Order: sequence, then structure tokens, then C-alpha cells
Amino acid sequence: MTLSEVASKLALPRATVRRTLLTLVHLGYMRSEGRLFSLRPAILKLATAYLGSDPVSTIMQPVCEELSMEMGATCSVAVLDGWEAVMIAYASSRGSYSMAREGIGLRLPVLSSAVGRVLISGLTEEQRAELLDYKQVEPLTPFTVTIRDHLHLRLMDVLKEGYALVDQEAELGFRSLAVPLYRHDGQVVAALNVGLRIELATLEEMKQRFLPRLKEIALSIQGHLL
Repeated sequence: MTLSEVASKLALPRATVRRTLLTLVHLGYMRSEGRLFSLRPAILKLATAYLGSDPVSTIMQPVCEELSMEMGATCSVAVLDGWEAVMIAYASSRGSYSMAREGIGLRLPVLSSAVGRVLISGLTEEQRAELLDYKQVEPLTPFTVTIRDHLHLRLMDVLKEGYALVDQEAELGFRSLAVPLYRHDGQVVAALNVGLRIELATLEEMKQRFLPRLKEIALSIQGHLL
């Protein structure tokens, strides 16, 4: 990415971004080639340190691996980072995933993904309204819901039902089901998600096959999340 692209993505002044990027280059975490900046393998040290110290990731990675094998689906856990959902645990079953969107560190749009809508359900009413007013939804597929009032209804459904089911809104040919993971005090700290290619299960089949198990796991680990 260029300096301008990074500054635009982060909504920060170019001078601030330039200093930060040059510091990361000096530390060996990034490389600079002409106008382009890119990550170097050393950045994985930071990711590994975070994942090893984060209690949600530590607890949920083996859970994702077990669920993926049990359900024959992609399983992931995401947390909220600004107005994006970031995967901190991930496992996939052969044939269930999309090569375009997979892996720890993947950032997903909060309003167009199942994990994102579940995470938003943990915000206050004022924060949700601010997000809907501030965040313009990019139509990632022909199925992406972009109208504010329609998105508001989707979020109300998540609050009422306790889960989010998203069909091809973030990526064509892929549907996902997510439930909230609660801290001991009832605060939503993460979202547990399973996803499949559309030919492997209908929306109703996803609810019947996966939802009870996801809710069971969410309840069983509630007291272990900080």
C-alpha cells in the first residue's frame, strides 16, 4: 500500500502515518519499496504475542478446531476493533471455506457479516445509532444490505433472537451463523461463527444443525472469558 492509501484507511494525517511506517520499517516489521509499504515476516512476532496473551483467543482456538471437525464447517471467533470485526481464532474443514476470505487477522465489515452484527449487538443503543449514521456500507455483493433502516431491523433481530445469520452479504457463495460470547458480567466480548458454502446447507439447515451447539458452547464458556 502507498502512504496515501494507509492514511486514508486509518483516517489519520499523512505526516503521522509516515512517521509510524518509517518506524516500523526501521524495526524490521515492514519494508519500503519506492512508494509502496508492505509487511515483513517479523510482524508475525507481534501477532503471536497478542494471540498467546489474549484469553479469548487462547480458549477459543481449540474450540474452533473441534467444532470445525464436528460440523464440517469453517469456524471462527472475532472481536470488535473500531468499526471492524477481526478474527482471533480460526479453523476450517476442507470444502467449507472460501479461499478469498479466511484466517486469523482477517478483518470483516461489521454491518455485512454475521460476527459483526453479533458484536454490534453488545454495544449501547447510542453506539449502534452512531455506527449506522457514520458507517457507509459498501455493497460487497448483490445481496449486501446497505439501506440504514433495513440494517437497523437486522440488528434488532439479532438482539431479539440472540444470533445473526448472514447470507452472501459479505461474500458470494458463502453464508454464516454467529452467536455472542459473553463475559461473566454479561458483556459481549466476541462472536463465535460457523460458515459454509451455500451448496452445503440452506439457511434453515444451518439454524437446525449449528445454532443449538453454538449456543451450548457460548453458555459453557461464559464464566471463563475475561
